[in-house]
Amino acid sequence: MALPSARYQPRRPGEDVLHQIVQAHFETFRAQAADSRDGEGLPRFVEGEFRDFLRCGSLAGGFARFRCTACGLDRLVAFSCKGRGFCPSCSGRRMAERAAHLVDHVFPDVPVRQWVLSLPYRLRYRLAWDHDLCRAVVAVYMRAVLGWLRRRAQLDDVADGRGGAVAVLQRFGGALNLNVHVHALVLDGVFAKDRTGAAVFHPMRSLSALDVAEVLATVEPRIARLLDRQGIDDGDDSAGRTDPWTDEAPVLAGLAAASVQGRVALGCQRGTRIRRLGVQANDVERRPLGRCHARSNGFDLHAGLVVPAGQRERLERVCRYALRPPVARDRLSVTGAGQVRLQLRQPWADGTTHLVFDPVEFLGRLAVLVPRPRINLLLYHGVLGPRAAWRADVVPREATPTGGQPRAGDTTGQSGPGEVDAPTPDADRQRARGWLWADLMRRTFGFDVLACPRCDGRLRLIALIDQAPVIQKILRHLGLPSEIPVPRPARAPPPEHPHSAILDFGSW
Repeated sequence: MALPSARYQPRRPGEDVLHQIVQAHFETFRAQAADSRDGEGLPRFVEGEFRDFLRCGSLAGGFARFRCTACGLDRLVAFSCKGRGFCPSCSGRRMAERAAHLVDHVFPDVPVRQWVLSLPYRLRYRLAWDHDLCRAVVAVYMRAVLGWLRRRAQLDDVADGRGGAVAVLQRFGGALNLNVHVHALVLDGVFAKDRTGAAVFHPMRSLSALDVAEVLATVEPRIARLLDRQGIDDGDDSAGRTDPWTDEAPVLAGLAAASVQGRVALGCQRGTRIRRLGVQANDVERRPLGRCHARSNGFDLHAGLVVPAGQRERLERVCRYALRPPVARDRLSVTGAGQVRLQLRQPWADGTTHLVFDPVEFLGRLAVLVPRPRINLLLYHGVLGPRAAWRADVVPREATPTGGQPRAGDTTGQSGPGEVDAPTPDADRQRARGWLWADLMRRTFGFDVLACPRCDGRLRLIALIDQAPVIQKILRHLGLPSEIPVPRPARAPPPEHPHSAILDFGSW
């Protein structure tokens, strides 16, 4: 999946721009967020995400110790934070691992089409906190798409056709804004049983913009009926309407409302628009809708990307795109004035190429991207569902070729026991549950992290070091930093702007 590289170099979190921003401004952000709500602070899981991120990749927080079996060379690999919000390393490892799992153990070798559904702004705010409602909306969306495929197959005399899909919930947009939308990787056709009882795939014919508009015309009223049954009015605000997000986490709710609206939530400039940089709007050509694209009343449905059967590497790249982290390190920089500059992946229609944030406001953007604990952002539907009757006849059963590497963690060193030996059946079963660190690094980046850089030997895991006295003794002996990174003290709040206002969802 990646070109071979000469050697593996562990990352240095202290030199990372994102790490420096969090370490320098987190306490200031936390204090300003609490002051905006009379001392009500951030939820505990959000604070924990930031603090764990500062420890991610730091040897002072614990590490795995590897040793070469030939020359005795030692290598220390730091533990990771395993964060689900914005950590590029941990999110990148999760992206690569899940994409490999989907390609090797979930998707059959048939065409797969990506259906991307974007939702109206006000609905994004609600779904970001109410996960039960979010799952219900995704279920409505998936039933509409799979039902349309089944009806289309009936026109080709395919009776009782059944489709399948994997829905990925993304919480972020290109501007690091709160934008809950769905990337659905859908089998581009249906399975049907033949006379022998075997499941045979029937691919769908070509898709047009009219077909996508037909699906969207089914999705939109069904979601409206779902909201009506839930007692949710997606129209004008009601003074007596309750907002569970504001009731449970008012600080985070205010940050989320500002993020959805594209406004500043904290500081002397709160309520104003995010600063933009770029060329003049008339210098950028507005792109028309694509061939498989439809819009209606804030809903946007795109289905122009299809991966033909047999192109497994391309399918894995599409899976990685759907599962990608919200923050890309190479698009972040700090200006001379200390502002955070974010480069957009593509220029906007008005010519914007960069966004400029105050560091505190930037951390507010990251805070609302952290999902609540114990919620699933990867959902299976149709024949790919865990309890589908035809799942065993559809999903691949072959185990991924193993290399016998130990489960030693992720790209920053999440680790566990194991040895470097020949492949075993136990290793095959372990691979089905999760990729081994060395295998995943080789598959993703081309690194052979267990190859000794000094000789032709192999590195073997010999210990997991997590006791503070032992960690400090080893690191001091090696002349390495032995202190865990901590946030810097909060600075005084900026002067209040006379026209600033606290942003709430109810202010729309």
